[in-house]
Amino acid sequence: MPKIVDPSARRRAVAQAVLDVAARHGLEHASLRNVADEAGLAVGSVRHYFADHDELMTFTMRELGQRIGDRIRTRVERLLAPDGHTDRRAATQELLAEFLPLDEARRRESALWLAFTTAAHARPELRPCAAEMQAGLHTLVSRVLHEARYAGGLPDDMDIELESTRLAALLDGLTLQATLLPDRYPPKLLRQVLRRHLDALRADS
Repeated sequence: MPKIVDPSARRRAVAQAVLDVAARHGLEHASLRNVADEAGLAVGSVRHYFADHDELMTFTMRELGQRIGDRIRTRVERLLAPDGHTDRRAATQELLAEFLPLDEARRRESALWLAFTTAAHARPELRPCAAEMQAGLHTLVSRVLHEARYAGGLPDDMDIELESTRLAALLDGLTLQATLLPDRYPPKLLRQVLRRHLDALRADS
């Protein structure tokens, strides 16, 4: 009896092979041949699930973005849970810290995401995914600040749109620096900078 293959699971497995190759050797080495070898498949098998290399890269970028989003959404639900027991200040900081490369897994994730977003400059098919992820970050930060203002932790007249853009830019900048120069930007420093920024927002309330 022939083995039944779950197409969705196989596509995700091939995407994981792309990420593994890119993490070790760089995204430019994630050719169909190298990815197929990493996944233990023939190139023809990879082509069965992806029409071409562009489709494979786009799918992998979206898969990576989905993983990041799923982890962060878990934090969002904790922060916004109406149980009255959540330390909102600590939960807000921990939620936003999920965007930062505070451990080896998130450093790897950040490096991969930066590789894809850099590639998007020369590969138009990747740009919509990069734009969606950036818009998602802005929306999440805006939601967090709206909730903080509603709870009385921020001034009523605060320009949430402007502050969301500023905070998202801070998170992007810290992620870039810590990914490129992890020794100069250790987790403790990243948390201190984020906490100082959040404290400065509250100081005006």
